[in-house]
Amino acid sequence: MASVYERVQSIVAERLGVEEDKVTMDAEFIGDLNADSLDLVEVIMALEQEFDVEIKDDEAENIRSVKDAVSFIQDHSG
Repeated sequence: MASVYERVQSIVAERLGVEEDKVTMDAEFIGDLNADSLDLVEVIMALEQEFDVEIKDDEAENIRSVKDAVSFIQDHSG
């Protein structure tokens, strides 16, 4: 089974249209991966669906990098 990071990496690459090797733990969505705020909303929604978690708006504001997303999912998934 793929790790949380690998699953996040795949989703982010697909949603943002970037190569998976650019989706590193340190990559920031807006900046490194050329996402805009609408892209980020789509990524958050895809992560919620994939991992069956709810990411509230105030929590989503703190998810700026791949590492932030992976940490949130690890802390909140069952």
